[in-house]
Amino acid sequence: MNTLLITGTDTDTGKTVLTSALAAYWQKYYPQRSWGIMKPIQSGIGDREWYQNLFALEQSLQEITPLYFQAPLAPPIAAARENRRVDLALVWQTLSKLRAERDFLLVEALGGLGSPVTEELTVADLAAEWRLPTVLVVPVKLGAIAGAVANVALAKQLRVHLVGIVLNCVQPRSDAEIADWTPYKLIQSLTNTPVLGCLPYVDNLTDLEKLAQIASDLDLETLM
Repeated sequence: MNTLLITGTDTDTGKTVLTSALAAYWQKYYPQRSWGIMKPIQSGIGDREWYQNLFALEQSLQEITPLYFQAPLAPPIAAARENRRVDLALVWQTLSKLRAERDFLLVEALGGLGSPVTEELTVADLAAEWRLPTVLVVPVKLGAIAGAVANVALAKQLRVHLVGIVLNCVQPRSDAEIADWTPYKLIQSLTNTPVLGCLPYVDNLTDLEKLAQIASDLDLETLM
């Protein structure tokens, strides 16, 4: 599979950081290979504009995000405000086109695995139905273990192909805090899912060299 879905335990977990780091790594070390980024559904200004400005993507905004709503709300709510519907057929068509054209495609999900996409479907439902290899981003904070366990349970219930967990420091964290709040061995034991590494806090997300470097510290053989 040449596609990786990046989701999280909730919003603001660091999905964009991981997506940007993997894209920077791919761009630096595989310049001869084609790749792309998708944010399939976006509500409000945010990630699609970020990716277009940060990387030299040969993609239009519509190819990065085929389904866009103005209000920064959950898609079914944002769509209702515009008297529109969440057109997943359009998303699937764009996804299929990019997967066929590119050697590697990073897909950043909205919110977490349990976030609503329509009134009936969550991100986890789409990941399972579309058979997308998925990585779960877990923020380093108190409560991270419970969040990881609950989200992995949802993924397994719906038979999502979960390749692993990546921890992310959303704020500067000490080694002791990382070890106490997100202990690798305990998370792996409780979820039966590999922890593929931990992203440090990055204060400058436009530093592509730094992003590529932190990506190289992950278990990339499993991720990519």
